[in-house]
Amino acid sequence: MEQRKQLYNRIAAGQRIRSCRERLGLSRRRMAEQIGKAEKYYADIERGYCGMSLETMIEISECLGITLDYMIFGEGDRQELADDSRRILFSLGKCDEKTRKKAVELLQVYLAE
Repeated sequence: MEQRKQLYNRIAAGQRIRSCRERLGLSRRRMAEQIGKAEKYYADIERGYCGMSLETMIEISECLGITLDYMIFGEGDRQELADDSRRILFSLGKCDEKTRKKAVELLQVYLAE
């Protein structure tokens, strides 16, 4: 069987990344901080001006809650988690451990009712 080679289109990948970031209401600066990269470098990723290391791809996919297949090739599900769930996880990720534990406890109490 002949296999079709998939090509990585940096511009299309950047557009998908930008779309997911905007849907979460994140600024480029905040996203760059979350993945530990310079804002200019992150902006160049979204514009498709530069490629990314595998580590950077993983950081972005985890932060946005999307699969690597979707991010790189536009295939598969756009997201692993619903937008609301990703916003909650993102917000919890910004908290210190004590605040995060309290927020999780409050959410569990609220959902148990």
